[in-house]
Formats: sequence, structure tokens, C-alpha cells
Amino acid sequence: MAVLLRGTSAAATAAGPSSALLATTFRRSRGRLLPRAAPQRRLYVARASAQPLEVCAKESITVPGRLGDCPFTQRVLLTIEEKHLPYELKLVDLANKPDWLFEINPEGKVPIVKLDEKWIGDSDVITQTLEEKYPEPLLATPPEKASVGSKIFSTFIGFLKSKDPSDGTEEALFNELTSFDSYLKDNGPFINGGTISAADLSLGPKLYHMEIALGHYKNWSVPDSLSHVKTYMKSIFSMDSFVKTQALPEDVIAGWRPKVMG
Repeated sequence: MAVLLRGTSAAATAAGPSSALLATTFRRSRGRLLPRAAPQRRLYVARASAQPLEVCAKESITVPGRLGDCPFTQRVLLTIEEKHLPYELKLVDLANKPDWLFEINPEGKVPIVKLDEKWIGDSDVITQTLEEKYPEPLLATPPEKASVGSKIFSTFIGFLKSKDPSDGTEEALFNELTSFDSYLKDNGPFINGGTISAADLSLGPKLYHMEIALGHYKNWSVPDSLSHVKTYMKSIFSMDSFVKTQALPEDVIAGWRPKVMG
């Protein structure tokens, strides 16, 4: 099957970057502070005109030509978007993988990104490589905060797959979310305080899948008592870069169906 190619670019187009990571700088004149062009803006505009990164990602299984339902791919795309890097998507039908995919990645997995003429797989490796190659804006999460919320995804999957209401999987998820809520209350609004970091870009897509899948299969949602988690999710999900890279809800539902039915 032919590869679907969709060209796109990061936020640093003619309208300039929209991320809250871009701060305004000022110059002083006669005792007054006057705005001046931030160095980051020039950097982002230069990046927007650079050679686009090539990104291979899962194609939607419900709407051909749309991005599919992989939270790890969205993490990579969020990182690229927040770094204001131009990129092109090659959408891959994972039910009918093309031969060229195995030539560049013998495991036939996505996401993969071409950096410096080399194809790189695994979202952890890709995002770390992007952070090292393009350190501005800084997205790295301090090591002591990098694991915050990291157990939520696995407990979500356990609850989703569970067929026994009394097996403790719902309680395990609730406990992890409660711990995360307490952390946000004391340290938020994001994992690294007031700014978005790599940990948020990793956790956000997983929470998006959790919300949709559990809402559909379990008629379950994050309790109102966990107000900081709910506010966090709303903030992440409303980011321009998140909206641009999120999967269709029907893809998320279809993507998790095998685990629910298995």
C-alpha cells in the first residue's frame, strides 16, 4: 500500500511561535522598558525554513490520511512542535506495513524519526536526541521530577483490561491519580512547576487515552475530587500543539479494543 505523506510545519511560521515557553524580552530607553524581538523568535523562524524532519507514524484505522492513535508518537510530535521544528509525516498502515519500513527499521515499528541522515526509533531515544540537538526551548525535566505520574499509564491499562470489579485495579489507578493530584497541588500546575516540560509531553497523551478509553469501556472518569488532575488534563489537552497532534477519539477506542476483548 502506498505511503501517505502529509507535509506540515511547526508553530514558528509567519505568525510566530505561540507556545508559552517563548518569553518577551525588553530594552531600556529613557528609563522605560520597551519590548524588543526575542532572540528565540529569530531562532524559531530560522528553524521553520530548515529541512523538515521525516517522521513515520501510525495511520488512523478509521479515517485514511489521518494520524493514528499512538501516545508515544504524539509525545514525539509534541516535542517537535514545542521545539518549533518543521517536519513531514509519513503515515503507515500498520496492518499492511510497506517493505521500505523494514528497510529503515527492521522491527517495523513506529514512531521513527530521521535525524542527521539516521533513522531513530523509541520515543525515549527520539525525544532525548531532539533535546540534545535542539536545546532551546529547554524541555528537559529535572531528574528528581522525571518519574512523577509515571505509574498512571500501567495502572490505567490494568483497570481497562480487568474483568473483575473487585480485583483492586480501579483502586490502584485511583491511588496513582490521587498521588499525582497531591503533587500538582504542591508543585504544579505542571510537573516542573510553571512551565511545560518533557514529562508533561509524555504523560499528556497517556492521560488522553485513559480518559477516552475508560470513558467508553468502563463509563469511568477522573473523580471531581481530583481537581488538580482535572485542571492539568484540561490545560494539556487545550495546548495548540496537543490539539494538532491528538488522535481521533474513535481511533483511541478502536486501538484499545483488543486489550479489552482479549
